[in-house]
Amino acid sequence: MGGVLGNAGRAAVQFASGRGLALILLVALIAIRAIDPPVLEALRLRTFDFYQLIKPREKPVQLVPAVRIVDIDEASLAEFGQWPWPRNLLADLVNAITQRGGIAVGFDFIFSEADRLSPDTYAQSLPNLPPALESELGTLPSTDAMFADQIRKSRVVLGQSGSIEAPRSADEAAVQQTPIAQLGGDPKPYLLSYKGLLRNIDVLETAALGRGLLSVQPDQDAIIRRVPLVTAIDDTIQPALTVDLLRVATGQSTFVTKMDEAGMTSVVIGGVEIPTDRNGRLWVYYTPHDKDRYVSAADLLTGRAPVERIANSLVLIGTSSIGLHDIKATPMGENIPGVEIHAQLLETVISGTYLKRPNYAIGAEIVIATVVSLGVVVLVPMLGALAGLGFGAVMTALVTGGAWYLFSEQRVLIDIVYPSAAGFAVFLTQMFLNYRREEVQRRQIRNAFGQYLAPAMVEQLAKDPELLSLGGETRELTLLFSDVRGFTAISETYKSNPEGLTALMNRFLTPLSNAIIEKNGTIDKYMGDAVMAFWNAPLDDPDHAPNACEAALEMIAHVNELNAERKAEADATGQPFLPLNVGIGVNTGEAVVGNMGSDMRFDYSVLGDAVNLASRLEGQSKTYGLPIIVGSATAKSVGDRFALAEIDLIRVKGKAEPEHIFGLFGDAEMAASDGFKAMKAANDAMLAAYRDRNWSGVRDALSAIFTNGATFDVDDYLTLYRDRIAAFEVEPPPPDWDGVYDATTK
Repeated sequence: MGGVLGNAGRAAVQFASGRGLALILLVALIAIRAIDPPVLEALRLRTFDFYQLIKPREKPVQLVPAVRIVDIDEASLAEFGQWPWPRNLLADLVNAITQRGGIAVGFDFIFSEADRLSPDTYAQSLPNLPPALESELGTLPSTDAMFADQIRKSRVVLGQSGSIEAPRSADEAAVQQTPIAQLGGDPKPYLLSYKGLLRNIDVLETAALGRGLLSVQPDQDAIIRRVPLVTAIDDTIQPALTVDLLRVATGQSTFVTKMDEAGMTSVVIGGVEIPTDRNGRLWVYYTPHDKDRYVSAADLLTGRAPVERIANSLVLIGTSSIGLHDIKATPMGENIPGVEIHAQLLETVISGTYLKRPNYAIGAEIVIATVVSLGVVVLVPMLGALAGLGFGAVMTALVTGGAWYLFSEQRVLIDIVYPSAAGFAVFLTQMFLNYRREEVQRRQIRNAFGQYLAPAMVEQLAKDPELLSLGGETRELTLLFSDVRGFTAISETYKSNPEGLTALMNRFLTPLSNAIIEKNGTIDKYMGDAVMAFWNAPLDDPDHAPNACEAALEMIAHVNELNAERKAEADATGQPFLPLNVGIGVNTGEAVVGNMGSDMRFDYSVLGDAVNLASRLEGQSKTYGLPIIVGSATAKSVGDRFALAEIDLIRVKGKAEPEHIFGLFGDAEMAASDGFKAMKAANDAMLAAYRDRNWSGVRDALSAIFTNGATFDVDDYLTLYRDRIAAFEVEPPPPDWDGVYDATTK
């Protein structure tokens, strides 16, 4: 029973630590999108704001009909008195608009009470008024009646507002329904709803051709992005002020709502279909605030405003006065009068420049997030860290570019925050799991091989136990570092077979270790797939530099043999084959060697600048595309006993002084071969031309190296120099350039 549970537990751990955990995260991210928490909505809305900031709606030069705002501004209040104005003055204002050819008038005000300045009402409000004067005032016309009479003579739509309070009487509940046709079903379950309605007084409402809601609902950050075109009031559906103004202006008796299975899709007025979101709201496509929309009410009442400012226009009457508190925030980062939001909405409809957030948008965003995340789950473990990061960057660019294209060309709002965040979260999870898995595997390899020492070291410790005390000495050593390129990708192929990975690393490290020990080297430590070794300690080795070079060549030979064996095995079983590619750095110099650590635990190891340089040279083997790179001291020490060729003068990371570095291509037999001599001569000529800034000479020499070095696998090395001189031809090095290349990586 315990064995069964143990196997099940190991399987569960492998599932949770691999792609399974990433898939679970993806499911959680989809659930989060379905819930749509406020923080996610806020990020999405800010993204849509950014779209408009980059590309706001262009205000048409000739919009037919034009949209104008008659503004009860500070100048109007100063000239005609504080608000509220007497209704006869508003009647004059409507008359002035009508006389100048205004098509229809919409009020961004609600006249819910009788005019207190009407003569009959005003007389009742004055104490101790002589009866004769009171009677005479009572015989004067009501300003509300005068206003209603002018409303009848014009195309006027009055504003209304939704109320959270239920009607208190039958009269309040008697909401006048604007005629409506419904296609596809009843939209009320999807609409912004109110229990009651704040209306105008009856004498005005019965005189007007239309009534429209002024109610808008800002988003959680108080910015108005969407305006409901229709709203549910109890059991009725009421149009927005802009909708009913368009209905009245076009002479229509009804408007139409259209639905699909996800909610509302549009409102139709006079044959024009206006797209909405599922809740009946239209996204306002803003332009920057434009004073040209505004005409001062005072200029109209006094006749100062030219006729063409109003003629053939839909007119909204509102206020920009700060004291009347009708200032709203917009996605453009501006605070504008509330009446301008209705004006911009009208312009959006008339110009047909709708922002569309289709009902399928949520599903599309979830699909995009799923595709991106699954791509990360499947490909990142195969690609490795750098290529995986590149894949993530490409996917993010595609999502962002696609969303921007839809907005800029089709005015469709698609969120990029959620798909990008979902893919990035899965990417980070996958990269963490890969890193963690590699860390565990390296630790297993380190524990398995970290105890091994050269036989000479064991023998000396047996003879002289004093060596186990802390301390060290300075002596000249030759250091060797080796590491496997692309270990993550290789280990990923063994994710379900850790025993196979262990066997592979045993099979790999054993011949490498033997090559070091057979050449009198001491293995300092194993760092996962990496090996650190040194020569000339603890026992003296006069040939420590040649022995280290011979060991490096033997290590590469063993790796090539192992790769050939593994390829044959993979071909026989039909399994994929990833070769083991090793980079080696060798350097000679003084270092401190001895037992280092604490009284409780210590290791026989080395410290010093020469050690650090050897490690850096191993890292540069990838940059230069050569398996073995040695330092100048090592090259000088071995002389012509090996096929060595200088490859650069480099300042490695962490060092101030430059170092001549050499590629180790083979033994003395290769060094004496005609092919190597020709290749080395061409290489020396290339370096001389390079340091002399003779770029054409470099190219000629590189061609000669390629011709003579075909058997030495120097393609990456040649490409590196071709890229360098190409860059120098575009941007030459400074006059004091000494030919030193500053390495930016370890």
